This record gives sequence, C-alpha cells and structure tokens, in this order.
Amino acid sequence: MDDNQMIYGRHPVKEFLSTTPARTNKIFIQEDSHGAEIDEIKQLAKKNKIPVSFVDARKLRDLIPEGLTQGIVAEIQEHEYLDLDEFLQTLDILKNPSVVILDELDDAHNIGAIIRTSAAAGVSGIIVPKHRQAPISGGVYKTSAGTVGKIPIIRVGNINQAVRTLKDNKFWIFGLDEKAQKNFWEEDMCIPVCFIAGNEHTGIREKTKELCDFLVSIPMEKQVESLNVSVSTALVVYEWKRQNL
Repeated sequence: MDDNQMIYGRHPVKEFLSTTPARTNKIFIQEDSHGAEIDEIKQLAKKNKIPVSFVDARKLRDLIPEGLTQGIVAEIQEHEYLDLDEFLQTLDILKNPSVVILDELDDAHNIGAIIRTSAAAGVSGIIVPKHRQAPISGGVYKTSAGTVGKIPIIRVGNINQAVRTLKDNKFWIFGLDEKAQKNFWEEDMCIPVCFIAGNEHTGIREKTKELCDFLVSIPMEKQVESLNVSVSTALVVYEWKRQNL
C-alpha cells in the first residue's frame, strides 16, 4: 500500500515498536535470527498484538534490496508529520529553541544522521519540504538509530514560506554556506535559531539564502574543500547547545 513503508535493522525496529507500536502493521523475522534484541522485538510484538512472520533471507532481500536488514523488517504506516503552526505553539520562545530546515537533501543517510544529532542536541524540530526531498524512509530510520520518533518532523509545501513564518515567530535564520565570510562560532546563538542545511551538491537555493539573517561557514584547512552536510549541521547545532548551557 502507498501509505505503508518498510524499516529494517534490529535497533530501529525495536525503538519503533517501543515508541509507536500502533503504527506497526507487521514484522518479518529471518528464520535463523536470534539474540537479545530479536527476543525483545518478539515480546513487544506479542504484547501489542502485531503479526510476526518468520521468513527466509530471500524474502527479506525482496523487501529491502538495498539494505542490511540484520534479519528483521517491519512494515509500518507512513511517518506522521506535524503542522508548522501547531508545532510553533508548543515552543517556549524565551528558552531560545532551535529548529533545523533540510533544503532538498537527497541522501537518506544524511537525513538520518541529522535527525540523530538534532535529537541528541535538543533541537526542537526538523522541517522538511514536501517535494524534491528524500523521504523519511527505512534508510533514514536505520541511520538515525531509532531517533526519528524522538524529535518532531514538520513537512511544509514551501520552505521559503516556512522561513518567513519562523521569522514572524522571532526566529533568526542561519544558512550554512561554505563561501560565507563568517564562521559559525563567531555568531551569538543565545536567541531562537533556525539552521538551514542545503542540498548535498548545490547547497541552499538562492531565494532561500536571501531570507537568511546570517550565512555561516565551517572553518577548514585549505586542503579540504567541504564537509558532509550532516557533519556541518552537527557542528552548528552543538555550538547552539554550548552557548545555551
């Protein structure tokens, strides 16, 4: 079904079952799989009355051709995104919250890594565009190590309009741009902030860049051209966290 998707890997499946069992349709376990996490998953499935099928390795490869399943796959309902206005109502602006916008990222591993880092750093939410963006897929769940369900993810039809809405709600917008003159630790982040991470190849789109209050770069030695977008995002969100301790 179009409104279902697959996640895989022992830790991601266990975390999903622990946090959102009602959105799990079915679990497929490879017949010869064993271990503590597999046992926990079986118990969680039994507790929540989720069907479990024991299958051979070929069946799992059919379900997840591109991934290492670790002997387990779960069919789940499509990720539940939040509405931006409703999300903003949950924030205390006086506590200098932060959000991250992903501006048309292509790589599921980058998205998963950013979700994991953002959740760990205490970022309030992640905003993604509805179009021209890699979806919250099984690969994202796997890379995020089960943190997808631990941070609000907001999907919007227009990133630029979302940026304007954030500015109207007292957020200051930081765009990550490798050509920016100022590096990220020169800026005061003891304010409500939004970090925009651009596409892996083209960066932030020009119209979006024009809406930024600050463009910041990551200082690097000359022999290195750039850092992966997930690494750059990790650096700036932890600088925000450090400044707001």
